Amino acid sequence: MQLVKRLSKVPLLGSLVDYYIKKKASKAAKEIAVHFSQFLCSKISENEEEKHKCFRVRHNVYCEELGFEEVKPNQLEMDEFDEHAYHCFIEHRKSNHVAGTVRVIYSEGENQVLPIEKFCLNAIGNDHLLPKNFPRKEISEISRLAVPAEFRKRATDKHGGAATGVLNLGSYSEEELRCFPFIAIGLYLSATALVLEKGINHCFVMMEPRLARSLRFVGIPFEQIGPVVDYHGRRAPYHVDPRKIPQTLSIGFQYLLEEIKKEITG
Repeated sequence: MQLVKRLSKVPLLGSLVDYYIKKKASKAAKEIAVHFSQFLCSKISENEEEKHKCFRVRHNVYCEELGFEEVKPNQLEMDEFDEHAYHCFIEHRKSNHVAGTVRVIYSEGENQVLPIEKFCLNAIGNDHLLPKNFPRKEISEISRLAVPAEFRKRATDKHGGAATGVLNLGSYSEEELRCFPFIAIGLYLSATALVLEKGINHCFVMMEPRLARSLRFVGIPFEQIGPVVDYHGRRAPYHVDPRKIPQTLSIGFQYLLEEIKKEITG
């Protein structure tokens, strides 16, 4: 390492060293997307059967495991917002099991409000980023991210919050990135690819601050727009302009976003 530092101070040789370092980092970054795509596939629910798969995973996580909602006789966790929502899910290629799901609630008029507007509007402290300030077709809310227990068996995924997407930030090196729970990141990138295709420019979400920190760590710049409140636990309102995400993502997840775009948008 000391030799590399000394060589990098030599103008021409330093440029060559930088080139090889960046090339190696780029190769390692691509492996993130390759590893993900080898075992997992991102999809958008296109029929009732696929939607019900997502609702069953949500029931398992939000009703049975976390107790945020009441257990339903049909084991489907659903609400009024599912009627105007896109349901993203990640499928395990070998088993065809749903490895995680998230929904993007959209609005095509005043009659299709977002959950944040109905339940948490007073929590938004930034008047410039109120949903009502934007055309209804340009706003959305990301919610109900759920990763079932069978896909959280690794030691790095057993920490509190893994079911709803919180990353374990105990490791920061390129090599250790491979230990991060790619499913949760893949779900947010699936939502990103979807809203970019639909021309949705403003995404809102109520989430734990530590999840926001996790997402900012990989380059998804959610901005907190209000204080922490009690809403299915301690959560705060956040906003992101999805058009910025392809530029702010760390390089490995830029490749992953491109792979996911191909899968869900053709």
